[in-house]
Amino acid sequence: MLKNLRLRQKFTILLLAILLMGLSLSGFALSALLRQNAKNDIAATGVMLMETMTSVRNYTTNQINPELKEKLEVKFLPQTVPGYSAREVFEVLRQKKGYRDFFYKEATLNPTNLRDKADNFEAEVVEKFRKNSNLKELSDFRKLSGGDIFYIARPLAVSEPSCLECHSTPEAAPKSMIDRYGSTNGFGWQLNEIVGAQIISVPANTVINRANKSSFVIIGLVSAVFAAVILLVNIFLNSQVIRPLKHITRVAEEVSTGHMDAEFDKFGNDEIGNLAKAFKRMQLSLEMAMNRLKKSHGNTST
Repeated sequence: MLKNLRLRQKFTILLLAILLMGLSLSGFALSALLRQNAKNDIAATGVMLMETMTSVRNYTTNQINPELKEKLEVKFLPQTVPGYSAREVFEVLRQKKGYRDFFYKEATLNPTNLRDKADNFEAEVVEKFRKNSNLKELSDFRKLSGGDIFYIARPLAVSEPSCLECHSTPEAAPKSMIDRYGSTNGFGWQLNEIVGAQIISVPANTVINRANKSSFVIIGLVSAVFAAVILLVNIFLNSQVIRPLKHITRVAEEVSTGHMDAEFDKFGNDEIGNLAKAFKRMQLSLEMAMNRLKKSHGNTST
């Protein structure tokens, strides 16, 4: 099939084949790289959000609770609980564009508020932090029935002695808290003990879509650049190769039919120029041979 194609068409097919092969081979590597970059980007955002929630917790513990300590003995206010404050602030933040896909949970093994109860997967994450004190962060994809999610987790420890006022024993806890949550859950904590994990999660398709969007942009740019290269190669090929070859072919055909006055243009010192010079020498040789033949025929006639 290629034998019946013109030179320009052959070059175009060759360049297109190289483009398709290059995109195919690099597509897998590019997809993995961009997915990793998207995951790192979202993880960085998750860490920033987690640091913000930690700041909210510290503010609640160190500045809000001391001011309301006497009132808490009369009436328990969940807004004074660091974890409650952090989660409520995060819900407000989620109303902002760009954070709607993020979710925050302080997954706790033995929480006072059961909405913070760690599920089986989260409990395994907490146990990893409890078993390895040097482990400060975990991130990965998690499979759920509603779709995969990407999560980043950090250990949650009892870092303030004031926390034990509500979580050591039911007898030490404010009566109003016992009336609200009961005396079964959220007790027996120890200072510096890891009791849970701060977990920021986001649907996996957010990571994948961000990576795909970057992939489409990069592949589009590469394709546009390569299309421009193909166009430029075709223009160069037409002006520097095809057009001179057509001219040489036309002149050679004229010479072959006896038009010895046809002229080969000068095309420089490249291969096309050398070919034109070779045809010119052949034309001169042919012309000399024809002249000798005419003289020989003339002498024979006399």
